[in-house]
Amino acid sequence: MIEVLITAVPLAALWALAWALHERGWWWAALLLTLPAAAFLVRLFMIQHDCGHGSFFQDKRANDWLGRVIGVLTLTPYDYWRQTHAIHHATSGNLDRRDLGAIEMLTVEEYHALTPARRLGYRLYRNPLVMFGLGPAFVFFLMQRLPIGMMRRGWRPWASVLGNGAAAAVGLGALIWMFGPAPVLMVNVLTMLLAATVGVWLFYVQHQFEGAIWARNADWRRDDAALHGSSHYDLPAVLRWFTANIGVHHVHHLSSRIPFYRLPKVLNDFPELRAVSRVGLWESFAYARLSLWDEGARRLVSFRQAAQARA
Repeated sequence: MIEVLITAVPLAALWALAWALHERGWWWAALLLTLPAAAFLVRLFMIQHDCGHGSFFQDKRANDWLGRVIGVLTLTPYDYWRQTHAIHHATSGNLDRRDLGAIEMLTVEEYHALTPARRLGYRLYRNPLVMFGLGPAFVFFLMQRLPIGMMRRGWRPWASVLGNGAAAAVGLGALIWMFGPAPVLMVNVLTMLLAATVGVWLFYVQHQFEGAIWARNADWRRDDAALHGSSHYDLPAVLRWFTANIGVHHVHHLSSRIPFYRLPKVLNDFPELRAVSRVGLWESFAYARLSLWDEGARRLVSFRQAAQARA
């Protein structure tokens, strides 16, 4: 529980200070505080992520209820997200099972088989300005307001999504009633947007990097997909703390029941895992251009590389 307290309390304090600064007319200072607030919100989401895997607490009910409460702050319907994320873990790197819980990725052949209009749509979707600019707001503010992909799977996905939306609306309404719309929009909504952008980037680079492997179902192996289709995003220490060691993603996919606070120990106990699928911070930004899987070359490529190979 200490991990929750050292994450949620500073977040609440930063928000309170930002509201006070805005009240005094120091809106620019309130704006600056959204940056550290977003970092703490990212860490809170990672705790929710561990709850979804049943790894944060030993007790399932404790995991689920903490996950639901945090979901109100992260605008993530916990039960619905937990199911889609489980699908992601079961199918990551499988070209024949590209389903819920993943960023859409086409093969070179699939891309060239599209109509010109659909190719343009995919290129726009893959444009970094859309993927990491408009995308986070779309996913967290709009897309997760409906149980996409699970609309016909009973009442539970609907209850999760609608319950999360209602709780978030009540919370937001209460903040607006107490502090007014301007500080809430500037502080809380901007914090959420920044945190969502970081979250989408992390999810992207964890599976789409130079050297990542994908395979058809007949050749797909879970352990290979975990170790070589998920990155070891080797971040500086302070970023590892704020992202709750989610960069040790290859180990996480190998065994999702390991809580985030024990992942560094796994690397210490098995140092050979440090170099597996390692991605550095600065080199990772170049991977935003990787948009297609070349089945012949067995690698991720950019649109330009795909065109050059076809010429």
